[in-house]
Amino acid sequence: QVQLVESGGGSVQAGGSLRLSCTASGYTYSMYCMAWFRQAPGKEREGVARITTGETTYYTDTVKGRFTISQDSAKNTLYLQMNSLKPEDTAMYYCAADNRGYCSLNRASYNYWGQGTQVTVSS
Repeated sequence: QVQLVESGGGSVQAGGSLRLSCTASGYTYSMYCMAWFRQAPGKEREGVARITTGETTYYTDTVKGRFTISQDSAKNTLYLQMNSLKPEDTAMYYCAADNRGYCSLNRASYNYWGQGTQVTVSS
């Protein structure tokens, strides 16, 4: 089993920055990809960014140039640096892990999930 625990969420004004962290424990060596998803009230959970074990990254269009996904394998920690935040970035942010090799931003590709951390951006 793999356990994922997110931290770093909070409330910021538009234009501000936050860095989310996700610490993984358990059979982390089996992971092919890690990703961040988000879900705003009344909306579907959407993929934000993903990173492979080879450090290849992919972002959804709405966050390109503002968010950066990275990982520290030695610490089993995934990060999401979020800059130039907008009110529309307000959501619960979830860390996810894929040990089957799909490596997409499709929610169905990920079989391990954290509990989420709330990000609120005010205008």
